[in-house]
Amino acid sequence: MKSKNNEQHKSTTLMIKKVLYATLFLLAFCVSNAQKDFQGKAIYETKTSTSDFKSRMQDNKQITPEMQKMIEERMKKMFEKTFILNFDKSASIYKEEEKLDAPRQSQGGRMRMMSSMMGGGGTFYKNVKDKNYTVDKEFMGKEFLIKDSLPKLSWKMETETRIIGGYNCFKATAVRPVSPSDFRNYRPKKDDKKTETTKTADKDKKTNFMDDFDMPKEITITAWYTPEIPVNQGPENYWGLPGLILEVNDGKTTILCSKVVLNAKEKVAIKAPTNGKVISQKEYDETVVKKMEEMRQMYDGKGGMPMRMGNK
Repeated sequence: MKSKNNEQHKSTTLMIKKVLYATLFLLAFCVSNAQKDFQGKAIYETKTSTSDFKSRMQDNKQITPEMQKMIEERMKKMFEKTFILNFDKSASIYKEEEKLDAPRQSQGGRMRMMSSMMGGGGTFYKNVKDKNYTVDKEFMGKEFLIKDSLPKLSWKMETETRIIGGYNCFKATAVRPVSPSDFRNYRPKKDDKKTETTKTADKDKKTNFMDDFDMPKEITITAWYTPEIPVNQGPENYWGLPGLILEVNDGKTTILCSKVVLNAKEKVAIKAPTNGKVISQKEYDETVVKKMEEMRQMYDGKGGMPMRMGNK
């Protein structure tokens, strides 16, 4: 009798183990598939301070109030943009939202170039697993495909917290070098007090594009991230925090998330762009600065400059 009970006990134990193993396997399978299919979308609004440029315009007596209003309207379109970040656990694409009031065909190339220089244009793909990024940029009629390693920022975790869009966020700061091809970081130089003779002599000198601007070598980044969305992602080339970055500020430009959608029914293909001449970030920066300097030297004082440097 005792032997029979032992056999029944062993049989029951074995059955329980089988059920437990099957349950754990099913749970692991579900979690794996959930992570594989996980995808989210975040909408960001960007705004860059233009006070420096407005101050320079006000000091320029050749610019009429009508011209200033027109310029400010164009600057608003360039400096205030909406971007969409589609992301999963390992990769993301960050792209400017397409608007119905697109520029006329005759102005398309110029507007795309200015948009690119102000942080827009193209598709920014980053893979946080492989730690690299790819972005397609159009500059003066040529298409470039920038491929490089993601910048590794040494984030300093702060104790401050705040709520953004209903999510609990934590503050982090980092210092990063400035990209010379990102014109959002340029500061117009302030005119120092010179005599008219000195100013006239300066005009006769051969100058380059950078002479009228100051560019900091490094800037301090302030980011707010939420562990409630545990992905190593953020807008542009920002990443490396234990949660989705919902806000970034670099002193002049603020990128703020206005909406987050998780696991929507419609999935987006998160793939790197492929069109354009492959180039590194450093090579692209050097190309932009070089071409802008050449244009400045060739066309300064001649009423404008061409916006193309070659055929597509």
